[in-house]
Amino acid sequence: MGKKEIYKIGVIGGDGIGPEIIRQGIKVLQAVGERENIKFEFIEYDFGGERYLKTGETLPSSAIDEFRKLDAIYLGAVGHPDVQPGILEKEILLKIRFELDQYINLRPVKLYPGVWCPLKDKNEKDIDYVIVRENTEGLYCGIGGNFKKETKDEVATQLEINTRKGVERCIKYAFEYARKRNKEKKLTVVDKANVLTYAGDLWRRTASQLSCNYPDIKLDFAFVDATCMWMVKNPEWFDVVVTNNMFGDIITDLGAITQGGLGIAAGGNINPEGVSMFEPIHGSAPKYAGKNVACPLATISAGGMMLETLGEEKSANLIEKSIIKALGEGYIKSLEAGKMGLTTDEVGDLISKFVKEINE
Repeated sequence: MGKKEIYKIGVIGGDGIGPEIIRQGIKVLQAVGERENIKFEFIEYDFGGERYLKTGETLPSSAIDEFRKLDAIYLGAVGHPDVQPGILEKEILLKIRFELDQYINLRPVKLYPGVWCPLKDKNEKDIDYVIVRENTEGLYCGIGGNFKKETKDEVATQLEINTRKGVERCIKYAFEYARKRNKEKKLTVVDKANVLTYAGDLWRRTASQLSCNYPDIKLDFAFVDATCMWMVKNPEWFDVVVTNNMFGDIITDLGAITQGGLGIAAGGNINPEGVSMFEPIHGSAPKYAGKNVACPLATISAGGMMLETLGEEKSANLIEKSIIKALGEGYIKSLEAGKMGLTTDEVGDLISKFVKEINE
């Protein structure tokens, strides 16, 4: 995506800690904007639990039409203790992903210096890879049903959808990302092709056919259960991983804990030809809401991902370098809420300060 005179960013603070962490992300974006002469127009939306409880409305169709005119969406967190689980997630998050065809979920798994890692004898050199998750198909299409519900003979079905178009564009994105990343130049397709043979065949066959266009990228295949073991035992084996929606949902959380937990893990829901949405992967954590103790680094990192996707790689690197400085030099003691040694606001101020001062 080419650079623009001004970027229109839709902001959904959401629920719980969402509004306070998104404020820190905006603060950092404004700081990098001042340094690099990038202009933003932030357009705020109140979609989330409070609005739903007051109006019964989650996300109107008119909002999707507005989102199509944006350059990106920046999300805090969605999830309210007084709203039944699944309503907000399905009617806001999934609706945005599907309506805007954000067919890639991009999840960097990177351990920064100074961050605790639960894996013995592993450091930042060992944990640095990216998971590309197909984001609009699979089991998450919501196709299925119940027969003889609430009886002893009840049957429930959930259909997994894999289309050639969906699989191909996801794998192609992963190949391109491995080339752009220019690290190990290795792509690992993760599946369960030994049991889920039809879907597995489509993924493997598509990847093998596409690999002819990427002779510089080594193509590898792995079963998802083995992948989970290797992510713990040998995370250094991975460069770029591509997988389906459900497997991606699971292994990205495993990856997150190996990089220090949900407080640092960011994700992008990406439509390379359209409007993408960026967010921390943690939830709304209502018990910490309003206490100024939540770690905003995942949200700030998601803002960096947004800049990278918008073509502002230099600014994205400034944000990442500032996060590395804050963690590596001990300014932030922990990623856990209430244990950072700083407030939420102070972390945002610190990263903003570093963004303005740090060498390129």
